[in-house]
Amino acid sequence: MFLTADLLTGDAALAAIDSVRRSCRRTDGSDPLDEAATLRLKHRGLDGIQAWVTANGFALRYDAGLDLVVAPEARGAGLGQALAAAALTADGPVTAWSHGDHPAARTLAGRLGASAVRELWVMRRPTAVPLPPLEAPDGVTIGGFTGDGDVEDLLAVNAAAFASHPEQGALDRNGLEERMAEEWFDPAGLLLARDRDGTLLGFHWTKRHDRLNGEVYVVGVSPDAQGRGLGRVLTLAGLRHLTDAGVAEIHLYVEADNAPARAVYEGLGFTHAAGDTHVQYVRP
Repeated sequence: MFLTADLLTGDAALAAIDSVRRSCRRTDGSDPLDEAATLRLKHRGLDGIQAWVTANGFALRYDAGLDLVVAPEARGAGLGQALAAAALTADGPVTAWSHGDHPAARTLAGRLGASAVRELWVMRRPTAVPLPPLEAPDGVTIGGFTGDGDVEDLLAVNAAAFASHPEQGALDRNGLEERMAEEWFDPAGLLLARDRDGTLLGFHWTKRHDRLNGEVYVVGVSPDAQGRGLGRVLTLAGLRHLTDAGVAEIHLYVEADNAPARAVYEGLGFTHAAGDTHVQYVRP
């Protein structure tokens, strides 16, 4: 399959990307692009991105990252292989996520010499399940985000807590402000835990997707505050906030090999179904 005559650019390409994503969400139940890619397209369009876009699928290449998506109705006809061939002509490492662990993604990754290196679990709990009491450690107060005065502390704790995390650890002020400008942002749902001297110890950023669905968006604890049970306390505080907001189900994302975090979440009633798994592939 040759792509040259079918490639779209500019506003037509952005419209096609949006159309393919909507089709995937309807059929697959998940968005094929993550939040970082979504915000990049929203605020900067295709600037700085190598893009191969058709009406039925697209490949987006930025640095070592690749997003390759084919609309459900166009799968099985070789379009994914053609997009991959176009996007992977240059040598060097490439990373790509399969949001939902699709069999077609595993097959294509094998053909391209890519291996699975990370699994991200989606875990869920219904809010009908009772929550245990919230008991903060002595001297710790938990409250909502109050404005610009909290930003630098929040970024510093996030950077320290996620120093080894390739996505969350890269959050900067611009990325923070982009997320706070989104319709879902609720300052009261960004919970900050401070010590009696005002030091920020950790945070739980919750996210309400719609009337019925909420998310444990990010839980971060400063390395200096580890061992005080703050991860569980902050998680529980956010769950109470979302439950009080009236959502029916809360979900979260966790690295499959992060046993301590999974233990906290399982202790709070979260479960994982095998199909609720995202997989990252890497081509050396």
